[in-house]
Amino acid sequence: MLRESFRHCVRLVVLPVMVLGLVTGLAMTAKAETEFSAKIKTAMVAMKDKAAKLGEAKADGSALFFGTTKMNGNYELVDSLKAEFACTATFFVKKGDTCIRISTNVIKNGNRAVGTILDPKGAAIAAIQQGTAFYGVVDILGSQYDTGYEPIKNGAGEVVGVYYIGYPLAK
Repeated sequence: MLRESFRHCVRLVVLPVMVLGLVTGLAMTAKAETEFSAKIKTAMVAMKDKAAKLGEAKADGSALFFGTTKMNGNYELVDSLKAEFACTATFFVKKGDTCIRISTNVIKNGNRAVGTILDPKGAAIAAIQQGTAFYGVVDILGSQYDTGYEPIKNGAGEVVGVYYIGYPLAK
């Protein structure tokens, strides 16, 4: 009789709580797709298309090129993305295990955050080092952003840099 009461209790209380937890967990997972997720992916496609029109990606030391266009200090493409999508955009060049911001509309202390590095301990760099994309919320220079990072690969398929698109989250 006690065993049957226990089973009844499990069915009436524990099972619904577990189902509620599962539903809540799924809702939270779905919540990972934020209001910016589609915008980030759309802007990323535009960024990659615009860069590809310039030519093949290649790194030369600390310089990143698409065709003959040197991206270091060239803000035309990142600013066009900001105008079109109201996003932040950056090109990083890969130098060793570090990715250095060389063209950006991300602002730090009133200036473009050129020369700053992609967080060496972050999830984005871990994905890029594996040659894969990262989409998610990260800290950028002290502020939370919903982001997308994708590797820039040369003709040989080697990662030579990183594309970044992001939107700042509520402050």
